[in-house]
Amino acid sequence: MALSLPLPEAAAVLAALAALLLVLICMIAHVTARKMPTLHRHEEEKFFVNAEDRKESVPSIHDPPTKELSVVVPSYNEEDRLPLMMDEALDYLEKRQKRDPSFTYEVIVVDDGSKDQTTKVAMNYCKKYGSDKVRVLSLVKNRGKGGAVRMGVFSSRGKKILMADADGATKFADIEKVEEGLKNLQPWPNQMAISCGSRAHLEKDSIAKRSYFRTLLMYGFHFLVWFLCVKEIRDTQCGFKLLTREAASRTFSTLHIERWAFDVELLYIAQRLRIPIAEVAVNWTEIEGSKLVPFWSWLQMGRDLLFIRLRYMTGAWQLETRKCN
Repeated sequence: MALSLPLPEAAAVLAALAALLLVLICMIAHVTARKMPTLHRHEEEKFFVNAEDRKESVPSIHDPPTKELSVVVPSYNEEDRLPLMMDEALDYLEKRQKRDPSFTYEVIVVDDGSKDQTTKVAMNYCKKYGSDKVRVLSLVKNRGKGGAVRMGVFSSRGKKILMADADGATKFADIEKVEEGLKNLQPWPNQMAISCGSRAHLEKDSIAKRSYFRTLLMYGFHFLVWFLCVKEIRDTQCGFKLLTREAASRTFSTLHIERWAFDVELLYIAQRLRIPIAEVAVNWTEIEGSKLVPFWSWLQMGRDLLFIRLRYMTGAWQLETRKCN
């Protein structure tokens, strides 16, 4: 004979079970967390190959800047999409330098353990423009997009550092918009500020083109980002972000997540450190060939979002920094 509990007692039992589950999840998040991010470089990653096929040591984010702008392009199996992005970016950057000779730049393509000819394609630009302007950093194994961006950031020479996706989905000339967003945040506390490109204004059009399932996943992800981590930025995932050198050094030295959800942790860290953040609308076009697998990638990101909140909340992760070695 089944036992039935009065409604108040049943509610109390469910509440106790939910609390027990939350405690268990917090314990798992805390125990399985690495206290500090892994910033180790393999020996081969401490060098890049220049246009003359000679090895040169990579610079460090802790060195004084020698360029106005560094563009970091994380690339994994991007031999087909990378040329369009590089052509557009370098055309813009070269024209800007001709208009203003004081403007200096570098583009760092980070090959994140690709299995195709990404490095070879990128090296063609190095040989065309010279290794002072285009550098290729080849990672020994795949780290994930966040890990690739971090290695590029740590090897950069710019006063400002732009993250830009290899697919060229964001019109590169819109860098002027995110630069204006950064400028409007002045004065920068401790020379730290971040300006994020945003596709939030395109949300209605994107919903019309997506399936109900993908739309549901998108709204679910946005809610988790807002509820758990970042409340003031509508689009955390646009891969077009401009950081001051100091902000890049501070946030990426603390970053733990190396895959798709790294943007969220980056902005979560920035908010915790009270680094001012601007969100600026940019032109964006969906490009075929995304490496994001809709269901499993969103599931992984949902897990990462929960762990970001819980691990900082329980003290498993701290806002400490260390140097890459």
